[in-house]
Amino acid sequence: MERLLLGTRNKGKITEIRGLLSDLSGLELLTFEDIPFSEVEETGETFLDNALLKAGSIVRETGLPVLAEDAGLEVFALSGEPGVRSARYAGEGHDYAANNALLLK
Repeated sequence: MERLLLGTRNKGKITEIRGLLSDLSGLELLTFEDIPFSEVEETGETFLDNALLKAGSIVRETGLPVLAEDAGLEVFALSGEPGVRSARYAGEGHDYAANNALLLK
């Protein structure tokens, strides 16, 4: 059986990916709870940059194939902002509610 490590700690994303890949036989999906890995700082300028940073770092740390992704919100009226900074839009330490409130101003 092939093993694939999901390069996220987000339980919602893990559930979503498991659902999308559930029909694939011969694939064992692993999470950070099965194979611990370090948090990866998302310093890329694009979603692809961040996904590649996460996948590369986790592959080097664990030696396993990794599926990693990055997502966010791009608002046309804000020239694509907040983009890769969606989770930190209101600043470090703020939650989704603060990010949403700032976005709606």
